Formats: sequence, structure tokens, C-alpha cells
Amino acid sequence: MAKATGFLEHDRQTIKYRPVDERLRDYKQVITPYDPKTLTKQASRCMDCGIPFCHQGCPLGNLIPEWNDLVYQNRWKDAIQRLHKTNNFPEFTGTLCPAPCEGACVLGINDDAVTIKGIELSIIDRAFSENWIMPEPSAIKTGKSVAVIGSGPSGLAAAQQLCRVGHDVTVFERDDRIGGLLRYGIPEFKMEKAVIDRRLEQMTAEGVTFRTNADVGANIDAKELKENFDAVLLAGGSTTSRDLSVVGRSLSGIHFAMEYLPLQNRVCEDKSVQEPSISAAGKNVVIIGGGDTGADCIGTAHRQGAASVTSLEIMPQPPNVRAVENPWPEWPRIYRIASAHEEGGQRLYAISTKRFIGNEQGRVCEIELIEMRQKQSDGGGFEEVDGTATTIPCDLALLAMGFTGPEKDGVLEALGIQLNTQGNVERDNNWKTNLDNVFVAGDMQHGQSLIVWAIAEGRSAAKSIDEFLMGSSTLPAPV
Repeated sequence: MAKATGFLEHDRQTIKYRPVDERLRDYKQVITPYDPKTLTKQASRCMDCGIPFCHQGCPLGNLIPEWNDLVYQNRWKDAIQRLHKTNNFPEFTGTLCPAPCEGACVLGINDDAVTIKGIELSIIDRAFSENWIMPEPSAIKTGKSVAVIGSGPSGLAAAQQLCRVGHDVTVFERDDRIGGLLRYGIPEFKMEKAVIDRRLEQMTAEGVTFRTNADVGANIDAKELKENFDAVLLAGGSTTSRDLSVVGRSLSGIHFAMEYLPLQNRVCEDKSVQEPSISAAGKNVVIIGGGDTGADCIGTAHRQGAASVTSLEIMPQPPNVRAVENPWPEWPRIYRIASAHEEGGQRLYAISTKRFIGNEQGRVCEIELIEMRQKQSDGGGFEEVDGTATTIPCDLALLAMGFTGPEKDGVLEALGIQLNTQGNVERDNNWKTNLDNVFVAGDMQHGQSLIVWAIAEGRSAAKSIDEFLMGSSTLPAPV
């Protein structure tokens, strides 16, 4: 264990952000690294529990107490080897994952949990800075080929696993750059895209082939691809945005978050593009949806120079501490403040949109809102509170209410892939669809979820594909 009394001697200290007035002037990463002394103290707080519930909280089964101990001992190279044993991309999870492992940390029963996520990010950043991350090409070639459709975290994890056991892997991405929502959905200030690029360099050197502008089911024939590869993995994600059916929805100035966010990312990627076609500059911005995507919109709108930013959430504001009905080691449903929330704006809870109001030019200019409360009967749900309707200015409305499943046209329709009752891709226990050599992983079969689940499911699907191709597999299957 790191240090027997570490959790008694040191308080939790989370990783810091750059000052608000500084970070609002650019799109660079908001996180600042731990200093070495603080990091050692934070790693020492891990108790190496007899039953480490952090393993149960992490879908990847990360060996958290082991690499915490190695960091405390200053054995960084051993720490990254242990971390990579279960996680292909700790730079993604260490930056973007909400850390369910911390919610399950035993120390969290009566104290603040270990800063697992910050330590994880520190390990991988140190490993890249020390040039310890090298290509790991397979010593053998199986002669088998796999097509991975989608280059988000699930597809990339599966691709790397399959390539490392000797299969020829080609990743097909319909966009112009590899990364899926990591590339164009996650703002630059939350994760700089150089983080993706350095990992892609490793995967390319290992033998993975990447094809961009390759939309399977559109400009690439899906049936031919299925015939030309020994196995196909569907990893296209859950990309159908949830809409809002209210009066005035057809007014201009109302957009899905995933119409808005990628445009700014493209500006950050390509300096020849001066400004996004949808911008918050000088506008009263209203974001409908209080989750991570909504927070991404908040941070982007501030950097674009919005006149005001208001975030709406239909659910009531969560409590500051766990409720009795939300005990450890469940994920703590508590009030959280993301870096974007620190930067300004107003967060409104228990509020619903009644209608959008437009001006003479047919553009949204106001939103009518009403307070909501949970029903005490009739099966629950929400009801409007009479007499609470109000209007607020709105020149740009962004819908960030999550996703309803994968896109049904394109590759799913072309191949005749069966869907389940939730509208996601149906699969068996071996990650196989209704087609013999077509598999699925990530949000396409799970519904929208966490990045850590996507990586875990990509790794598990890779094992099933390897078994399908070779009869057996040495690859791990975390889920």
C-alpha cells in the first residue's frame, strides 16, 4: 500500500484549473498538472483496501491501488505499464471520464475519495513526456482482416487490441479527421487534439490503417466491405441528438449542440478558418440540458464572447452531499461544478421550455420557460407549476439533451442490422449482431454512456472478434 497513514495525514486536493480570466482568452487545456510533491501526497492517500471497490466502479477494472502505490514510490515507468495493462487510452479517461472509480472509493465512506483521475492523467502525461510510449507491433501476422467503422474511443480501443495480436485492421471514419466525438464533440479547452494525434501516431506505427472521409453505407458500399473483411466492428456511437418538440422549434437560431460544437473545433484545427458559421458572439445564449455536453457549450459560448449564457435543466438541483437513498458505493448524484460553470453564466434547475418566440425575421429572440415539479402521483414524472411562466432573451438556443441512439440509415440500414427495443444495435453475449461476422461495441449498442465504458466495450469486443477469427484469444475482456 502507498502509505499506511497517508489518508489520515493529507486532505484530498483535486487537480487545478488555469485562472478563469486567463483561460477564457484561448482554447488551450484548462487543467494544470499536479506538482510532484502534491502528487506524491495524493497517491499516498490510497489505502490499498482489502476489497478495492474502485475496481468495481471502473468498467475497465483499472488496477488503481497498484499504480497509486507505484507513483508514491516514484516508480513511474512501472506505473504506466500497470495502467496500460487495462486501459489503452488513460489520457482520454484521465481527462474526460467522470471517474466512477472515485465514487466507489472506500475512503469516500466517511472522507473525500482518492484523486484517482488526476493521478491517472499524471502517469500518462509523464510517460509521453519521457518518451516511454512506443509502438507495440505484433511479431506475427494472422492473415485475418478487420474493418472498424467509427473512430471514437470504442473503435480505437478495439482496433489497437486487434492489431496487437496480428490482425490487419482498417478504421473507417466518415469525417475528415480521426477521433469521432473526441475530435469534434469535445472542445479543445477540455482536451487538446494533439492528445489524440500522438496516440494515433503510435497506432499507425503498430500497423493500424486509418481511412477518413469514408462513410460506410454512403460513399463506401457496406455489403462489399462486409465481404472484403473477415470481421466488421460497428463502433459508430450514439449520434442521433434528442430534439425538443415545442412551438417555435423551426425558428432560425436553434441548433443541436453537435451542430454547434464541431464548428469551433474545426476553427481550432484549421487556422485558415477564421470563425464558425454558428457563433455565440454578442448573443444571449440559452443551453437546454445540464449535462457534460451542455457544459461544453457553456465554455465555448464564453470564449466566443456571448453577451449572456443561461443553462436550463428540467431536473431539480442535486444535493451537495449524497442523499440517504444514494449510498456509497453507488455513483454519487450530487451537485457538480465543471470548469465551464466557473467561467460564468446562470444555471436554472426544475425548468422546462414551453415555446420559442421569434422576431419578424423568423429568428428566435426569446424563450418562454415554466417551473417544473415532480408529480406525487400518476406514476411520477414532472408537471408544470401554475403561474410560473416567464420569458428570457435568447438569440441562440443550443439543444444539449443527450442522444437517442445510433443513426438508423447508412451502414445499419444497408446491412440489415437488427435493433433492440431501445433502438440500439442488438447483440449477443459475444458482441455479435444478427450477421455472422459483424460485431458491435460502445454507444451504438449501449446507448449514450461514459468514455470508460466505450473503451472497455471496445476491448471486450476485440476479444470476441479474435476468438471468432482464431478459435481462441489471449486478449482481456473487462466487461
